[in-house]
Amino acid sequence: MKAILEFDLDDADDRMAHLRCIKSTDMAIVLWKILTNMEESVTYEVNNSKADSEPSDGVYAAFCKIREVCHENGINIDDLLC
Repeated sequence: MKAILEFDLDDADDRMAHLRCIKSTDMAIVLWKILTNMEESVTYEVNNSKADSEPSDGVYAAFCKIREVCHENGINIDDLLC
C-alpha cells in the first residue's frame, strides 16, 4: 500500500500543511522529550534555584523548558499554526 501526499506550494494553506507534514517527526520527538525527560530536569532546576521559590516558579521553569526543547528540535509553533 502506498500513499502520496501532494501539495501546491504556491498556495498558503497547502504550504502550511506541507510544513506540518515534514515537521511531524520533530514534533513527536519534542513530545517524547517533554513526557519522558522534562519532569526530572525542571524539578532539579526549581529545587536548586532558591529556597523561597513560589509554585509559579515551577510553572515558569516548565514552560521555559518546553520552549527550549521546541527550539532545539526546530519547532516554531507560529510557523505551523499561523
